[in-house]
Amino acid sequence: MNELTENKYVKRTQKDYSYAFKLSVVSEVESGELGIKAAARKYGIQSHSTVTNWLRKYGNFDWVNKSTLRMPKSKDQKLYELEQKVRLLEKQKKELEQQVENADKKAIFFDMMIDIAEEEFKLPIRKKSLPQQLIDSRLNKKKG
Repeated sequence: MNELTENKYVKRTQKDYSYAFKLSVVSEVESGELGIKAAARKYGIQSHSTVTNWLRKYGNFDWVNKSTLRMPKSKDQKLYELEQKVRLLEKQKKELEQQVENADKKAIFFDMMIDIAEEEFKLPIRKKSLPQQLIDSRLNKKKG
């Protein structure tokens, strides 16, 4: 009996949602994190049309001209975004440098393993000269 009373439909009005809440839902939908219906389900909004109305009212999309409106950014906002990009690029650079270092270590390790295998089994694993076919083709080019 308790479950039935909990799942009962509760009518909400626009006043039930704060302005900040509406803006956060709109920004999530516009950034592509959520669809309109998914946002309505996630936040318990009664209808997806409510989210659509918020998008029309508070979003960056111009519903008349079907284009995105871009609010001019302040210098502080631009600076902050650029700082965030620099941090991201530095992090990616560090990760790539670590990958290069690991690749170098692997190459050295594999060279050592080949050296050990050549000594142990007395087999030439590395090719010390070019294959005969490649040598012949180079000779033919020089003659011609």
